[in-house]
Amino acid sequence: MLAVAAFTIAAAVSLVTSWLLVSRLERIGERLSFSEAILGIVAALAADAPEITAAISALTSHQQRIGVGVVLGSNVFNLAALLGLGAVVAGRISLHRKVVVLSGSIALSVALLSVLVISGAVSPLAGLVVAVLVLGVYLLVLGTAGRRPRLPASWQTWLRSAVSEEELELEDAIRPSRGRWPDALIAAMALGVVIVASVTMERAASNLGQRLGVPEIVTGGLVLAAVTSLPNAVAAVYLAGRGRGAATLSTALNSNTLNVVAGLLLPGALIGLGQPSAPTLLVTVWYVGLSVAVLLLAWIHQGVSRRAGAAIIAAYAAFTASLIVSGYAPNGATVLVISLGFISAVILLASAAPAAGKRSPYRHPHRRRRGGKPNGRRLDATAILRRNGHNPHGEVLAMHGPGMASLLPGWPARRLWVISVTATALIAGIDAAAGHHAILIGLLIIGPCIALLTGRWLLTALAGAWACGLATLLGLPDGIWATGAHMAFVAAVAIVAVVAAGGAALIGRRRR
Repeated sequence: MLAVAAFTIAAAVSLVTSWLLVSRLERIGERLSFSEAILGIVAALAADAPEITAAISALTSHQQRIGVGVVLGSNVFNLAALLGLGAVVAGRISLHRKVVVLSGSIALSVALLSVLVISGAVSPLAGLVVAVLVLGVYLLVLGTAGRRPRLPASWQTWLRSAVSEEELELEDAIRPSRGRWPDALIAAMALGVVIVASVTMERAASNLGQRLGVPEIVTGGLVLAAVTSLPNAVAAVYLAGRGRGAATLSTALNSNTLNVVAGLLLPGALIGLGQPSAPTLLVTVWYVGLSVAVLLLAWIHQGVSRRAGAAIIAAYAAFTASLIVSGYAPNGATVLVISLGFISAVILLASAAPAAGKRSPYRHPHRRRRGGKPNGRRLDATAILRRNGHNPHGEVLAMHGPGMASLLPGWPARRLWVISVTATALIAGIDAAAGHHAILIGLLIIGPCIALLTGRWLLTALAGAWACGLATLLGLPDGIWATGAHMAFVAAVAIVAVVAAGGAALIGRRRR
């Protein structure tokens, strides 16, 4: 009972005080004339204080699974709550593609670093050095608004545009007044309270979990991760409900990046992360996979729709189930965990695929106008050819939707894409069920090769990304995770995927 009371009180104090810390630091940043982008970084760091402190507390107590789970589990929760739930509430969150590329490249780089560090392929110190360099470049770009004299003019123009669009998205979310000296004092006191309350919360949760027999990865990756990330989630839903949800992407990505750097790599470089384990690898793979999926959705549709938001939430539900299953049944849960990952990937891919073919702009020759009179517009031979998908010279026109004709006569592009995704899923399922007795990762190249026949670069790229994701995950049941053989298989699938997507792009241009 005492542990439950301590956890509840400490969580409430930590969350409320972290909100106060964020508001005061934003005022100080406004006083120092920080840009909206830099203010967003400061606000994200302050909002991450509970999870960073809880993770450091767990790592110093040699509870690596709880520490890693808090950081990376909260990153998965951020994506689901800030973007998934925000899009469902708002109906749609519109985003700029340049912001997706700029913020996403930094966030994805740090996410991939976390995989290398957690798997033991790279030391925490080396990962920290690389992450700090990446984050430093990002801060330099934000601080100078992309104006670097040594960069080509086209690069500077693109960076300036991306930074200005990111500041435009954050402008509606960050509206601080100019701070005064009491704000600095309040911020310092709030930081101290957050640290003490977060450590108390982590200690109480750890003791309670041990007493109830809850696996450490569940305590850290689900319970502490969700509780420490609630302030960001509440703020995101509030903004999305009022049509100001564009800031959620930068907020989520910046928060996740700072979580990894300050809550995982920094303490890992100082006190170590222990030996790699299957539960920590699982939560890391989920974090990277969902990050890739969210960025892909945001870039393709220039935002996150309600359908995509629901898919992200469904993926988080599968993540929760996989952590619980792996925590309570570590020896017999491999096939079920991988199946949950496959199902989530299919749902996310379905939400990423373009909508059904667009309505033809050419009227049907027998369609009647209002009043029952025939449509008087005449369709000459050229219009008829165009309506049937050909140009006057007999060449097939570029498709306007995934249901249009593919390179195979009579086969819609959507059907071929579904076959390519299903074929790779089938191969992966057989490989996972066979375990280390059969390694079928190389056969995954069938997916992008079949998708190439659609003649659509986007569908082919989606099939290639799906195959690469499966190739990465199959290293676990095959028993070759992060080995040279595993990297060679993944590289081979990735090369085929890139070549297939490039070939589909060239075919698409020739068909126009």
